[in-house]
Amino acid sequence: MLWLLAAALGCAQSADIQVNVDARDAPRRLIHVQLYIPTNPGPVTLFYPQWIPGEHGPTGPIADLVNLKIRANDRTMAWRRDAVNLYAFHVNVPPGIAILDVTFDFISPADAGGFSAGSSMTTELAVLSWNQYVLYPQAATSDQLRYQARLRLPHDWHYGTALAVAQESGDQIEFRPVSLTTLVDSPVSAGAHYKTIELGTVGGAGHYLHIAADSERALAIAPDTVNQYRKLIAEASAMFGGRHYRSYHFLLTLSNHVASFGLEHHESSDDRLDERTLIDESLLRFHAELLPHEFVHSWNGKYRRPIGLVTTDYNQPMKGDLLWIYEGLTEYLGSVLSARSGLESPELFRDRLAYVAAHLDHESGRSWRPLADTAISGQLLFGARDDYAALRRGLDFYGEGQLVWLEVDTLLRQLSHGTKSIEDFCQAFYGGEGGVSVNAYTLDDVTAALGQIESHDWAAFFRRRVETVRTRPPLAGVENAGWRLSYSSQRSDYWNTAEDQSKVMDVMPSLGVSVKNDGLVQDVEIGGPVQMAGIAPGAKITSVNGRQFSPAVLRGEIQDAASKGEAIELVVKNGEYFSTHKVDYRSGEKYPYLEKRLGKPDILGDILRPRTK
Repeated sequence: MLWLLAAALGCAQSADIQVNVDARDAPRRLIHVQLYIPTNPGPVTLFYPQWIPGEHGPTGPIADLVNLKIRANDRTMAWRRDAVNLYAFHVNVPPGIAILDVTFDFISPADAGGFSAGSSMTTELAVLSWNQYVLYPQAATSDQLRYQARLRLPHDWHYGTALAVAQESGDQIEFRPVSLTTLVDSPVSAGAHYKTIELGTVGGAGHYLHIAADSERALAIAPDTVNQYRKLIAEASAMFGGRHYRSYHFLLTLSNHVASFGLEHHESSDDRLDERTLIDESLLRFHAELLPHEFVHSWNGKYRRPIGLVTTDYNQPMKGDLLWIYEGLTEYLGSVLSARSGLESPELFRDRLAYVAAHLDHESGRSWRPLADTAISGQLLFGARDDYAALRRGLDFYGEGQLVWLEVDTLLRQLSHGTKSIEDFCQAFYGGEGGVSVNAYTLDDVTAALGQIESHDWAAFFRRRVETVRTRPPLAGVENAGWRLSYSSQRSDYWNTAEDQSKVMDVMPSLGVSVKNDGLVQDVEIGGPVQMAGIAPGAKITSVNGRQFSPAVLRGEIQDAASKGEAIELVVKNGEYFSTHKVDYRSGEKYPYLEKRLGKPDILGDILRPRTK
């Protein structure tokens, strides 16, 4: 309790808010929080962060804040939640009170789904997101508010973070005071099985890979992989020509029991993957683009950010209309850096791009919804169900955004006769020197910057690609780069791993359906063979041509249908009823790949070529 007393005394002598996080119960998914908040007498409103940067929606886990108590001078004070904004708490502060002593507990859910509000702790590790452990007073911006953070970890746990440490004593860490903006932007990873690897210094900025895992064996990263991450740092520096962080920290969490995703921060990234990722070659290559993607966000998303995503606190709604730049351009640049650094081969890059393009090419929802609307609706689509996903359209501002920016890159090369590329735009728009700051941009800023590289009606280009309903995905960039989307009967290794990871049999390009391994129909293509046969998502396939369903059986019958020339008979169960359906398909298996265009230069090969030795 001495550290809490010291915090209270420190708060009385400064305007900093003290936040003390006791994570010793993290193995039991409980975090204990104490805040000392300087205040003035009268009505006071305290907010819990609702709109979390990078998550593109009101995802603050307010339901997991429990046991809230507010005291002052050893007196418990009544509080009231706002009846409209459930993230706001009102309290009347009597005269003579200068500090509010606020305590609450935070419950980390056991469910591994979702983003940072999902499961973030196991008995062996934890990822601590500060937005979950703070309240802040109304009428102050997150830049104006300063927090002095202290953290206690379970015994013998190690940690990593971009926050600067003031002092350590045993299991207690005291961080240097920072703005609320910086605090929320600087998560901490910690665990019993932990490894920190220095990735090198570029331009005076150190780079670190912090790995927390559920087992010691999972930390066994290969020397070649470490060198590829070092190469990533060099390639990103060459691409952007400058950086806007003091140091950078990849916080890599390896567990099958926490939410799996990547979340960008200015000087770090919260990257969560399967426990065996570093020791399973197929998993390592399948997830090769995650860390490069989040690293690119330090430039595109953190240093430069769409104006609709720049807010002064965490309870102002964000506007996602430019997510096709924020995420789409980052998806493109991150995938290019993944190839240039050796994390993935050019072949894997092409297979991944073919996978994305093929699914976009079989989306029924393209007939009604433009790409722009998927960005504006991102906060809804992140949590959308899987059924009828092709009709709904999903987070296409990632994959289709990548295709749009590949076309921009190839167009810059064509217009300049090979002397300019997307890298010239990156260096002009994101490069240069400067500290940790946020610089807002509009679409006009982007088109103007592109126009400075090469004269073109970029505004009209983006209107056609983004704001117009287009029944086919934008494949001009692929074709400009010397390739085309084609189909064959062979599944790529990437396709196989994607099915293994999702536990879904994906035959959307042929039968127009994706089926879970237990036979549950996950999605259908409107107008595709399965949907035309009368089968809808939610039905369960029980037999294929009279034989009990399994993915292997269905695949075999798709292959045989091409030679037999007969429809495929499926028996499905809907609720308590069974029905039989004839699927009129006789063309065999179809899986996408990128085919080289004869007589066309391999521009894509040049795009993926490393820029550093």
